[in-house]
Amino acid sequence: MQFQISKDFVEKIQLLVEEHNNDELLLHLEELHHADIAEILDELSLDEATYIIKLLDSDKTAEVLMEIDEDDREKVLQNLNAQEIADEIEEMDTDDAADIIAELDRDIQQEVINNITDRDHAKDIIELLRYDEDSAGGLMAKELIKVNENWSVTGCMEEMRSQGENVTRVHSIYVVDNKGKLKGRLSLKDLITAPKDAHIADVYITKVDYVNVHTTGEEVARIMQKYDLEAIPVVDELGRLVGRVTIDDIVDFIREEAEKDYQMAAGISEDVQADDGLIQLTRARLPWLILGLLGGLGAVYVMQGFDEALKDYQVLFFFTPLIAAMAGNVGVQSSAIIVQGLANDSLKESLFSRLLKEVSLGLINGIALGLLVMVFGFITALPQLVSITVAVSILSVILVAALIGTFVPIILHKRGIDPAIATGPFITTSNDIFGIFLFFYISKLILGF
Repeated sequence: MQFQISKDFVEKIQLLVEEHNNDELLLHLEELHHADIAEILDELSLDEATYIIKLLDSDKTAEVLMEIDEDDREKVLQNLNAQEIADEIEEMDTDDAADIIAELDRDIQQEVINNITDRDHAKDIIELLRYDEDSAGGLMAKELIKVNENWSVTGCMEEMRSQGENVTRVHSIYVVDNKGKLKGRLSLKDLITAPKDAHIADVYITKVDYVNVHTTGEEVARIMQKYDLEAIPVVDELGRLVGRVTIDDIVDFIREEAEKDYQMAAGISEDVQADDGLIQLTRARLPWLILGLLGGLGAVYVMQGFDEALKDYQVLFFFTPLIAAMAGNVGVQSSAIIVQGLANDSLKESLFSRLLKEVSLGLINGIALGLLVMVFGFITALPQLVSITVAVSILSVILVAALIGTFVPIILHKRGIDPAIATGPFITTSNDIFGIFLFFYISKLILGF
């Protein structure tokens, strides 16, 4: 049965911490899954959480630390000394250990690494810290099982047993040559059923999907999704096998990227949480709000240029929110589809085909909405020319907004800028200005002011 955290249970844990009743605390916590313990720690104060981290065995708390919120983890680690952090690092896979150390201040990082007794483990962590955190090298773990193509089947089994002690979960067995270059993968079934005197070269599978240490996380995710992989090997510039990215790591990466893109689309310029401080939240939101303010002032400036029109046709003023809203909505819809296509690599058609599709879609939607405006004008006894003006403006605005929403993300993507930036206030603000300008310019042409 799945563990369910309750208020009474949390209060019980808090009381045991206050009483320093370690025996009963261990009795309550040791049998729980590390994810459940992390959930409990989220409900406790920093001092209470630190007390429990220090109480439990490192093999348990190492996993707990990776489950708790990043900001909470940072605070807990600040309450631990270098040796205590190193003890936790010893129990982690290299990718998780590198993530933890990367979060520490630089002066603490070296001290923690110096306190790691397993020097091979420390060396692997240092290697991972060299890579960009959003690349295959930054996502990979060094723990894996690899065998040499020249080994015998019997010798291979012995070596695998030795390597398996450091691997939490075996997804694949990789085959390398004498220089460590990736040659293929080994099926456990083929290994078990092969004659004892056979060599790995006789039974391994040469076809294997892999990525380079500098491959982006997005590309790693795309390849793993396309080929339904639970793990993918990572090679260096010389083709040598240096690690593997597993499905749990790539799922975490996808979730973090989705959160960042969602916040960017909402006009938040950095990764923040609801419980972050006022300064951090302000710094994340204010830049885009300033952009929105500038866009609004730009729209005011455009309207001032047509002040004579507003004197003669005051009814036009009441349609400006409608025009701005339609421009923003269409632009966000178009850009969202393009950003999604760029993210999952489903945008295969040419720019001309995309242009033709957006123009056709804009015409269909624009004509339909324009006709509805004409019906509204007829029902409300709006002057016919004004109805025509608003209808033509909506059609024009939808076409322009769709094109902006389509091509801005593509241009940003080609220039190496995250296209998710286009789905937020950037598109909305720019389309508001263009929309209002088109509305009054078309009004001038039709109404003749």
